[in-house]
Parts: sequence; structure tokens; C-alpha cells
Amino acid sequence: MEVSVVEQRYRAVLEVRAGAHVTEVAERFGVSRQSVHAWVRRYEQGGLGALADRSRRPESCPHQTPDEVEAAVCEVRREHPKWGPARIAHELGRLGVAPVPSRMSVYRVLLRHGLIEPAARKRPRDSYLRWERDEPMALWQMDIVGGMFLADGTEAKVVTGVDDHSRYCVIASVVARATGRAVCLAFAAALRQFGIPGEVLTDNGKQFTDRFGKGGEVLFDRICRDNGITHRLTQPRSPTTTGKIERFHGSLRRELLNDAVPFADLAVAQAAIDGWVADYNTARPHQALGMATPAERFSTTQAQADGKLLPLRLPAALALSAAPAASPSPA
Repeated sequence: MEVSVVEQRYRAVLEVRAGAHVTEVAERFGVSRQSVHAWVRRYEQGGLGALADRSRRPESCPHQTPDEVEAAVCEVRREHPKWGPARIAHELGRLGVAPVPSRMSVYRVLLRHGLIEPAARKRPRDSYLRWERDEPMALWQMDIVGGMFLADGTEAKVVTGVDDHSRYCVIASVVARATGRAVCLAFAAALRQFGIPGEVLTDNGKQFTDRFGKGGEVLFDRICRDNGITHRLTQPRSPTTTGKIERFHGSLRRELLNDAVPFADLAVAQAAIDGWVADYNTARPHQALGMATPAERFSTTQAQADGKLLPLRLPAALALSAAPAASPSPA
């Protein structure tokens, strides 16, 4: 018959109380002398019930998130299911919730309540080489993203551009086909609105370069050359070089495109993009900017001053074309 833990400890206590040496009792029961002494002390203080296993959980935990803060975290997440831990912590601080939980505390709360899935383990931040231009309008990153479907079943594209220093979206133009001409029209509209950046960084798409073709000059290259813009190209298969525009695309897909129903036409799609971009630029805090908004770090003053000295030069075919809608102006 199997002996319970309490019964075993009780027998050890009885032997000690009967005069047996603690060391001998400890050896016989396969435990340390300290354990036997503890059993005897607990029995004397609380009787047989005191010999049962005790919970090791502390009576209080000063680092545990208060119940009211935990409830606020869950409420905000349910109201804004696309907000991550950093955004939720930031918004709770703005709402006056105290104490303001850390990003990891919010993450653990969301995980505990089943409001998020465990995140895949990522490379540590210090393994990435992070770079940023010192001022706005020094460099734009440009690219093209899909995933915007229309009611007729076709997939439209979005020509995108962000300012490297501020992450401000300077281009978000919906096009039926991402041809070189469509990309250049979107680029030209942004140049008219914001001024001329010092550099533009793109991948090696044929809309941007003929690097892997015959090596000639495409229309995008000509616009850059005519306006003194240095056109920089990424190395093949190195998407992290344009990490800021890729991160922008991730936010756009997650917060708008993934859950959107097909748009009636290009105009409706453009209106939806414009609304999202306005919020992204002026209201949405950015973790990489210390939770500031892109508009708070973006300025076109110097670029506009340079533009007065060096007016925008565009090929005649683009200068006479109607420009597509551009992103909202800085607040």
C-alpha cells in the first residue's frame, strides 16, 4: 500500500520525537536533515495538517499588472484589434491610466486572455544595422505594393513613398497597372507637392531602373537626373535595405488591405488609401520615432526653398499629364 507524503513525514516526526537521531531519520527517509527539522517544527506549530505541501506562490507580487489596468488593456485591444502592445501602452498613457504598463506587460496580458497569438521568435534588435537620414527630405524610399482588389476582380497596385527621416508617407497613389509611366506620374505629383528630395532609394524593378536590362536610362532615372536627385538602388534580394517602406507596406496590409472588401473602382480605392494615410501621417504614433507621429518630424521648408532656386523639371509628356492624387499635406 502506497504511503502518502503526509503520512511519511508524520512517521519521521514520530521517530525524532521518540529519541531517534535526526541524521539517521533523514538517511532512512532519503531527505536532508534540514527537511526533517522543518517537518518537526511544522508539526509542533500546526499539527498533522501542517505537514502537507505548501504553495510556493507569494502572497503578493508587486510587479503584477493591477486588475483595473489589465481590464483596460483588454478593452482597448477589443476596440482596436489591430493595435499592438506598444500602441496600446502608449494610448493607455495618453488616457491617464496609472501605472502605465510596459509593452511586455501588455503583451503578457493579451497573451493570457487569448487576444493575441504567441509571437514567433525574432532576431534580436542589435543584430540589425539601423540607419536613418539626419533630416527630412534627405531621402525617400519608394516601392510598389499590391493586394488592393476591385469589384471587377482586378488587382490594383499602390505606388508608395516614405520619407526616410520621419516615415512620413509622401506617395500613396492607386494605379490600375504599375507601369513605368504610372510610377513616374505618382513621383512627379509628390515632387510638385513636397519639393525635391536629395536622394531616392528603390529596388531594381523595371519601373525604376534598367540595371539588369540593356543598361539604358528609364523615365524614372531621367526625372532624377534632371532634378539633381541621387537615385540609389538596393542590392538584389536585400529587402531590409528598404526596411522603412516594407514596414509601411506591412502596416497598410494589416490595418486596411487585409480586411477590406473589394473597392468599387480606382477612385473609391484612392479615397480609402488617402483616409488611411492621413491617419498614419498625423495621428498614428510610430515606435521607431519615440511614439511621435511622422508629421511631427516632417518638414519641407528647405526642400521648398531649394525648389524656388531649382524649379521642378519634368519631361513634357509628364508635365502636361494630369497628376494622380497625392498624400495629404503635412499638418
